[in-house]
Amino acid sequence: MEAIKYGIVSPKNIEIDFKEINSPREIFDGMIGNHAFDLSELSSSEFITRSLRSEFPFVGIPVFPSRAFRHGFIFLNRDSNIKKPKDLEGKLIGVPQHSQTAAVWIRGHLQHQYEVDLSKLRWLEGSVEKAGEHAKISTTAPFVPPLLETNSTGKSLSDLLAAGEVDAVLGSRRPGSLDKSEKVTRLFPNYRLIEREFYERTRIHPIMHVIAIRRDIFEKDPWIASSLFQAFEASKNWALERLRISASQHTMLPFMYADLEEMERLFGVDPWPYGIEANRPTLEALVQHLQEQHFITGVVPIEDLFIPVQ
Repeated sequence: MEAIKYGIVSPKNIEIDFKEINSPREIFDGMIGNHAFDLSELSSSEFITRSLRSEFPFVGIPVFPSRAFRHGFIFLNRDSNIKKPKDLEGKLIGVPQHSQTAAVWIRGHLQHQYEVDLSKLRWLEGSVEKAGEHAKISTTAPFVPPLLETNSTGKSLSDLLAAGEVDAVLGSRRPGSLDKSEKVTRLFPNYRLIEREFYERTRIHPIMHVIAIRRDIFEKDPWIASSLFQAFEASKNWALERLRISASQHTMLPFMYADLEEMERLFGVDPWPYGIEANRPTLEALVQHLQEQHFITGVVPIEDLFIPVQ
């Protein structure tokens, strides 16, 4: 998004007031809670679930600014006697929020790859790095209630994990206790190899966020969706080309060029495609996970989730 942020790329006939907020939950709470933005990133699971449950005041365009493989985001206390994914059954697991997209993906991996019975997992919902809740607005709950409690201990999930008061924590971020406590480790220490094999086999690159536009603004000027889509595509391509400049690298990753070569071998020239067709396996898997986890009642055609763009 940097080319749009700095005005290097501008959507045709649209003036952008770019707000950089490095807290996805703050963005989601502002957008859903009080329509704080005309368009913004939005949790893909919340977007799909709310769009299918009722008249949602936002429409989506198939731009996916945040993606992440999630096998590496399952953390354990070493004393919990969890040696393999099935051992999570019956254990108490901390999660920022049950409807969080990262959690939906991880449960889908556990169910489909490792035959974990999700109905046997116990959940404690709360913020990872501080006491209290993760979201400031009411989030969507599944139609079949999970074994879920709210964290009222006055401690963060990260601290509870280090103390062994929860057996595991999963979600969208590394708990700080991973670096501070020898008791905290990953379920999959070799997660990079597992995630690579997962992509090679399924062509699924998990999508975390979509771009949502306020419905009233879109219905007044429907042309803005295609204008925005084209600008987001141009901005992404600018970022990829900048990343590939070899005279001076643009990130502080010591092995960045080796990583780039591996990325292109695995994903091709565009590792981050927008649009529906290039993302169909990923989007269909996410919808399937939401249905199996009782957030939606049926599987919907992917084309029904987004407005057409050119």
